[in-house]
Amino acid sequence: MQTIVLALGLVLIIEGLVFALAPSRIDELLRMLAQMPVETRRLIGLTALALGAALVTLSGLI
Repeated sequence: MQTIVLALGLVLIIEGLVFALAPSRIDELLRMLAQMPVETRRLIGLTALALGAALVTLSGLI
């Protein structure tokens, strides 16, 4: 449970930094995402999912 809370905290820190340091870039990113085809957004999501799963697996091996 401690590891899950730590991971969630780190994600929130990184997300918070993005919103705090570059709020106007978030607007641009959302506009770009809205213009992308659904399949491209799905591919980006699946790639992020696979990369995250690989990192979690790798961290368990170290």
